[in-house]
Order: sequence, then structure tokens, then C-alpha cells
Amino acid sequence: MRSLLDILPHAIGQELRLLKEAEWDQIEEIRIRTDRPIELMQRGKPRFLSYHTTGEDASQLLGRLSNYSMYTLEEELKQGYITISGGHRVGLAGKVIVEHGIVKGLRDISSFNIRIAKEKVGIALPFLPYLYDEHWCNTLIIGPPQTGKTTLLRDIARLASTGTKAIPPKKTGIIDERSEIAGCIRGVPQHQFGHRVDVLDACPKAEGLMMMIRSMSPEVMIVDEIGKSEDVQALLEAIHAGVSIIVSVHGYSLEDVYKRPSLKPLWELRVFERYVELNRKDGPGTIGKIYDQDGQEMKWRRGVDVC
Repeated sequence: MRSLLDILPHAIGQELRLLKEAEWDQIEEIRIRTDRPIELMQRGKPRFLSYHTTGEDASQLLGRLSNYSMYTLEEELKQGYITISGGHRVGLAGKVIVEHGIVKGLRDISSFNIRIAKEKVGIALPFLPYLYDEHWCNTLIIGPPQTGKTTLLRDIARLASTGTKAIPPKKTGIIDERSEIAGCIRGVPQHQFGHRVDVLDACPKAEGLMMMIRSMSPEVMIVDEIGKSEDVQALLEAIHAGVSIIVSVHGYSLEDVYKRPSLKPLWELRVFERYVELNRKDGPGTIGKIYDQDGQEMKWRRGVDVC
């Protein structure tokens, strides 16, 4: 977390340094808003600190995020977020600049949402017997926001690349449209992965899937938050190319995502062999249910390990 504290304005950094180590471990988001108190999201619950952010704090933070060159953030400002060292993502809000109906950027930025990148090495190990059956099963991970979808995908990518005693390492491609899975800085992943991972950072999913197949010949591909019809068509192309896909989608349950029209071709062609539902019952990354290709619930238990 030292890299994160280093970019924060002095007054905000001092406030956060007062927290105990156990409190730091619980933080999921740090929200900084001009003229309002700092808000922490800890285990899904808000907590407000006494310090009120000033306009000078906001200007200083933006300067540090951009290395005092707003030009370098031109593309990030169009997307509304910046990825920083450590893989943390900073969401931005302020005055939106629009030209001919197209968002060109942001100015007068007054809100920052620092989403803490949680790397939980080994979190996917208990589920390998359900996700790997002589090959990596085409898997859809389902969950609402902040249920650990990206954290689980990240560890699956690590395991696919490194392998285990029972599973050979595979060439693994990550299409990281929002720079969240690998948290790349200048193309270099900030999280732990094996030797066989390749990342297309800040690349739209549909284009990235085809680029990765053509350029890196992956055996397994990891994609976060599918949803558009073009994403679906690209996934089908990947399947036909013999690539295993492990992807996530926003939703509360399998029944919930079944209702999404854009995903209908995936159900009709029975693309997925496994469906995993996540929730926050015991914190982010809690597995609710696992289903097979026919939508039948699979019995599973914690502690199973094929490592």
C-alpha cells in the first residue's frame, strides 16, 4: 500500500496512516470528494473519516496521478478512470466534456474513487476440481459488483499459466479492457502471474479476443465483464478456435443472466460447461453455487485441492 500512500496529498495520507493494519486489510475503496469527508468502504460498509478534502487536495492528487501532465491522461479521462502502480484503479467524476455526442474527457474533477486491488493468491485452488476436467472448462463467473469476480479471475489466470502438480501450465491470454485483472503499468502486469501469461491491456474485449488468438495463440483466455453482443460473437469465435474461455458477467444469479438478450446465443449453443455464482455472504469471493453445463447444481465443498 506504500505506493498508494505516496500519491495521496499529505493531509489525506496522514489521516490514513492513523489506521491500524487490520483496518487497512478491510478497505475495498477510498472515496475522496472535494469539500466532503473521506469515505472508506470496509467489508461493504461505509465509514467516514473526520478530514474534509479541500480543492487543493483534489488538484494535488490529480497532478500526482498524471505526473503533472494532463495530456498523458487524455485517453484515461475519456474512460473515467486511471490505473496506478500496484494495480489499483482510480475512478474519476467531474465536468464531462462532450463533442457531437461523444465523451472527450473530464475537467473540474472533484471526486476520486480508489478501488484497492486485492491479490489473493490461491483463492481459486479449492474450485479447480470443478473448473478443470482434463481441460479448462468454459466457465462463466456471475456476481453483482464487489463480489470478487476480478480477484477470482486473476487467480485462475495465475493457475492456468503456472499449472499445478495435476494440471499442466497453459498459454494464457488476458483481455484486460479496464486494466483491472493484471493492473498493467506501461504494459507490465502489477500482479503475480506465471511465465505463460500475455496481456492485452486497455483493449476492447471483442477486438482483443481476436487479436490475442491471431497474435499469441492462447490455450486459455480470461475476460472480465462481458455483456455486449459483439463480445458474445468474439467469444463464439474463440470457442470455435479451440480456446477455453473463463469470463465474468454482472448478475445476481444464473437465472438473472439467462434473461439478458445479448447473451442468448451463448445459452443456445451451450457454450459454458460451468457456471459459478458469487456473493458477499462471507466477504468478497464467496462461492454461492456451481452449476454444470445443463444448469444442474454441483455439490462442492471447501478445502478440495488438486495442487
